[in-house]
Amino acid sequence: MRSDHCGEITKNDIGKEVKLNGWVTSVRDHGGVIFIDLRDRTGIVQVVFKPEVAQECHDIAEDFRSEFVIAIKGEVIPRTDDMINPKIPTGEVEVLVKEVKLLNQSLTPPFVISEAQNAGEEIRLKYRYLDLRHPQMQSNMIMRHKIAHTVRNFLEENKFIEIETPILNKSTPEGARDFLVPSRINEGMFYALPQSPQIFKQILMVSGFERYYQIVKCFRDEDLRADRQPEFTQIDLELSFITRDSLITLMEDMFQLILKECYNIDIKTPFERIDYQVAMNRYGNDRPDTRFDLHIEDVGDIVKKSDFKVFQSVVEGGGKVCGINAKKGEQLSRKDIDDLTAFVGQFGAKGMAWMRVKGGKLESNIVKFFNDDVQKELMDKFQAEDGDLLLFGAGDESIVLDSLGNLRIELAKRLGLIDENQLAFNWVIDFPLFHYDKQEDRYDSVHHPFTAPEPDDLHLLEEDPLSMRSEGYDLVLNGVELGGGSIRIHDYKVQQKIFRHLKISEEEAEEKFGFLLTALKYGAPPHGGIAFGLDRIVMLLQKATSIREVIAFPKTQKGVCLMSGAPSHVEEDQLMDLSIKVEEKS
Repeated sequence: MRSDHCGEITKNDIGKEVKLNGWVTSVRDHGGVIFIDLRDRTGIVQVVFKPEVAQECHDIAEDFRSEFVIAIKGEVIPRTDDMINPKIPTGEVEVLVKEVKLLNQSLTPPFVISEAQNAGEEIRLKYRYLDLRHPQMQSNMIMRHKIAHTVRNFLEENKFIEIETPILNKSTPEGARDFLVPSRINEGMFYALPQSPQIFKQILMVSGFERYYQIVKCFRDEDLRADRQPEFTQIDLELSFITRDSLITLMEDMFQLILKECYNIDIKTPFERIDYQVAMNRYGNDRPDTRFDLHIEDVGDIVKKSDFKVFQSVVEGGGKVCGINAKKGEQLSRKDIDDLTAFVGQFGAKGMAWMRVKGGKLESNIVKFFNDDVQKELMDKFQAEDGDLLLFGAGDESIVLDSLGNLRIELAKRLGLIDENQLAFNWVIDFPLFHYDKQEDRYDSVHHPFTAPEPDDLHLLEEDPLSMRSEGYDLVLNGVELGGGSIRIHDYKVQQKIFRHLKISEEEAEEKFGFLLTALKYGAPPHGGIAFGLDRIVMLLQKATSIREVIAFPKTQKGVCLMSGAPSHVEEDQLMDLSIKVEEKS
């Protein structure tokens, strides 16, 4: 039905007869000559209907409206100099129509396709098939395909084997709620949709495949936000006979190829590696955005020498006093500071102290409690200059770091410090192996219970487990975690010791992970892996604001598909087949 695509017609095709198919984007009648912008997924080309060339075609075109589907046959001709459109690849040519056929009509769309992204998200999701016609949405989907294709080619070149793992599996604890699927055949029993292929990919290493991957759907029944969906896509990898450093290098090569092949961008490797504790202390979180400075500084040792009772009592009570130097923050008014104080309150901070730097000295309503020597130490610590604004948080360590970590990002936005074209990759390494859950009075894994401890720290398991580091690692881009992984425990005896510290009994371990634990007894090789969120990767590289912009048919923050109406009620007999009765919560 076609010889060419609309967006690929150029001046090199002048004089050529072409057959094109597509959607009518706009219709313009200029004194009897009708101009139509014809669109397919490759772009737009202008087609022209002249009555003196083909009267019948011209008459048919008079009835064309937006989003009608048509087929045309005509000659590619040059545009006159005053009609050239340099904004589009086809802007130097047009197609003089000699034959036309209406393939289908369209109702008037609920929004103009070219302006779809200005429409409300609800209506866009309800009419997703129309929203996906927008050039930006098509670009997002095409680039998603190209990125996945590049990943597959890279992994094929590096001797990975694509293997599918089960979608219906047993429920295992992985940090979020499982989606459960009732079994009709096994009455009263349930499958769980996989949160990740973690156990199966380790089994594949025991099976001797050495290098596995799949681009796979995963499912988590958790509260949603802009970068979360109940179903999401992972680039999932596992390798045998691998070290952390060699795995990291291989993944850097993969991202270098993605940026080059898909965006023609050269990125330098190796990426920066940041120790977990350094990330927390300097950036306030374990996914640091390194496109700008605004580092968090611990000033407890300095301010305890002041007469400011608030800071003194926090330090004496074992808390933290930290601050950020908002370089050139003089542009922030007192109202701005009040707004920022309310902002950090969202993260548990009870207040925020501040000092301006002016004339080589500090100014604020609390400066009188800081003698000249303390003021000088503070200015030296922050490398403060005239025009800077120092902002302080005090209290529990986790609250201080979380609030200031979010504050530095908010400040960077307000002060225009973020280069939106920069790609700042970094690895966060040396995570702690455990954290302590006070409510449950037990240790929990920071990643998951199969994460290997740093070999040099294994002796700390009995005497100081919270000081143990793991062989885990996360890849971060512009403050967003792209994925994470670890070297795994391959020694059954070590795995048993870790389970004991997590208060997972032998019976519980056997019930939840028995087939993996048994497999580890049969010559499991050293192995490790990583999983990347494909949706997040595409979102960041396409500069989208939400992963819903890069998923063809996403769900809302309430987990609803507005187009299809899922989830929905089912017939009573379907529930009876599953031995399920639905009762409303009281």
